[in-house]
Amino acid sequence: MKIFYMGLEPYEGRYTLQLQDWTERAYKKREIDYEVVPGTTIDDTKAISVGQVLDAHGRSYFGMSQMMNLVQMMRNGEVTNKDIVFFEDMFQPGMESLPYILNQVDAKHRPTIYLRCLAQAIDPDDFVHVWGMSKWMSMYEQMCNEIPNVNILATNEEMVAHMRIANWKAPIYNISGLSFGKEEVQGRVEQKPFMERSQRVVFGARWDQEKQPQFFMDLATKFKETHPDVEFAICSGGPLRSNNQYYVDEAKHLAKEGVITIHENLKKNEYYTILADSRVLFNCALQDWVSNTVSEADALGANVLFPAYRSFPETFANDHTRMYVPWSQQDAMDKLELLLSKPSPSMGKISDWTDGTIDRMLDIMTGKGEQWRRDGSHYRTPVSEAKY
Repeated sequence: MKIFYMGLEPYEGRYTLQLQDWTERAYKKREIDYEVVPGTTIDDTKAISVGQVLDAHGRSYFGMSQMMNLVQMMRNGEVTNKDIVFFEDMFQPGMESLPYILNQVDAKHRPTIYLRCLAQAIDPDDFVHVWGMSKWMSMYEQMCNEIPNVNILATNEEMVAHMRIANWKAPIYNISGLSFGKEEVQGRVEQKPFMERSQRVVFGARWDQEKQPQFFMDLATKFKETHPDVEFAICSGGPLRSNNQYYVDEAKHLAKEGVITIHENLKKNEYYTILADSRVLFNCALQDWVSNTVSEADALGANVLFPAYRSFPETFANDHTRMYVPWSQQDAMDKLELLLSKPSPSMGKISDWTDGTIDRMLDIMTGKGEQWRRDGSHYRTPVSEAKY
């Protein structure tokens, strides 16, 4: 068995900068035979210019160049039915070539396909609805379910539920997390002891409407009335931008008022340096499937405070001390005050769990992870169970 790895293009402000490194470390540790299918970046900026999640042109260019290389490998007979092709993202421009080819070749040339699902058109808070892309994206997803020998890797139980609602037909597995490399992240910067850290609350998600930035700004404004020395910081890997310009304008207004601080154009290590000197990472997203930000902050010694919403109870193993009632400003402030004062006794557990996500995927791909299968009739049974 050989894994043909279809990675994502690197962006300085996104986890994709480190994703291939984290994956290769895990593969080498387990002595997995693999080959990285190369792609070509559209430029050398490692920046998102058009769009929010990934660059619109860059994702298309890189993905299609990858598919060209994979198709060449398949034509050369390098990929067989004993092999696996693993896609880091189900949205892969050029993906339609896979069912087109695999439906026409002999069975001995049909590898097993694993698609990691990071978002879904059925999700009412997904960015595809902001840009009017939901209908064709849902059709794209249905096409992916028709690829011969395909398997879907869902990020969490909530995502599994959406797949079942959408009547996805492929085998579904819950990998319960996003890929993460805790050792690599911790090795980048030095952490300050918690009680020596700045009284800082960090917002590390994109400043888009599905991340509910207004809730953060309202919270900061209210909290600073009684805690004027606490800093509320927005951290962005590029210029502060949003799919709703109002949020950018309001953030800049509050920055002038001294309510929040805006850190823009941060390199990865610059962001990590801020996290390693902060006490809390705060999240209020309507849509954020697990979030790499929670793993990064937890690994770098900051407390994390998220809404008890959608996938987050699974991510937090139902830890009520680090989740607040959505969308209770009072509950969020009460818990924020406590988490600013001392480190959580559960700090580090989330990042330990997500550090094993790549291994869980490898277990599934090598036939050792059937406990994560979720397309049977009892797929909702494990939902409330703490995963660690």
